Amino acid sequence: MSNSLIPVTVLTGFLGAGKTTLLNRILSEQHGRRIAVIENEFGPEGIDNELLVKNEGEQIVEMNNGCICCTVRGDLARILKELATRRADGELEFERVIIETTGLANPGPVTQTFFMDDDVADSYLLDAVITVVDAKHGGATLDRQPEAQSQVGFADQVLLSKVDLVSDSERDLLTRRLLRINPRAPVTPVAFGATELKKILDIRGFNLNSVLDIDPNFLTEEHGEDHEHDHGAGHAHGDEIGAFVFKAEAAFDALRLEEFLSAIVQVYGQDLLRYKGVLWVDGSDRRVVFQGVHMLMGSDLGRKWEPDEVRSSKMVFIGRNLPQESIEKGLGNCLVQ
Repeated sequence: MSNSLIPVTVLTGFLGAGKTTLLNRILSEQHGRRIAVIENEFGPEGIDNELLVKNEGEQIVEMNNGCICCTVRGDLARILKELATRRADGELEFERVIIETTGLANPGPVTQTFFMDDDVADSYLLDAVITVVDAKHGGATLDRQPEAQSQVGFADQVLLSKVDLVSDSERDLLTRRLLRINPRAPVTPVAFGATELKKILDIRGFNLNSVLDIDPNFLTEEHGEDHEHDHGAGHAHGDEIGAFVFKAEAAFDALRLEEFLSAIVQVYGQDLLRYKGVLWVDGSDRRVVFQGVHMLMGSDLGRKWEPDEVRSSKMVFIGRNLPQESIEKGLGNCLVQ
């Protein structure tokens, strides 16, 4: 079934980060792929659509009056279903979709569309959220704009633009900050939107069976402990969005874990941006892979544990002002003693 689904890439990033430049790069390259582009413009008059190159292989659809409420989710679902119908009827030819969000958007409602609408889920596979961050102004934007932090928190891949305008030390400082906000999203410098398509398309960041790419040591090493200062810039970075990793070498009790996760999702769902884990569950000879977006959570069985393999669990939580100590204590109480 999944092989017949249309992959979707969500391209996000704050105003001026370089999303349209990157999208033009994708559309103009001779990659032989047919792409439908959905522009989530903010306001009644679309501008970005006029800036995009037009090739016969691309279909560009505008979605105006964008905001971060459920109205956008409804409009997006309608457009996606219309595109799928026209594709099935032979009116349009495309093999993937790229959604460029407005720079003011929290990607949450967009990603939820693919889990909350059955018709959309039957036609599309959410491949990944790609977030573009401006290396020159990204730090100041993260300081001022909660939406920018959310965009980083949701990312499966962060692309750092305008790196030629900053020093190596400035770039490294911003990279460390981005990884503290979201340690599961690799940060890749790009120049003028030039990046390999394989770093953007078909990376399966939302695939439950994909590898859990987390470096938990990043949060404890020396460079992960300098968040209270920024080497001379004069102020602390009190980011609301942050991440923590929970690891355990004992099996989870399935019922207790399900009850606890359901409880924290009910209480903190709006502040939980992304959470994902590969778990050792008592009584199962297979890994249990789970992930969630806000209050939507799902799980699946992964590959079997090898007979001589050391079993363990690893989970990452990315969200806004999450009570890390309470969540870790609760998870610990779900382990088989």
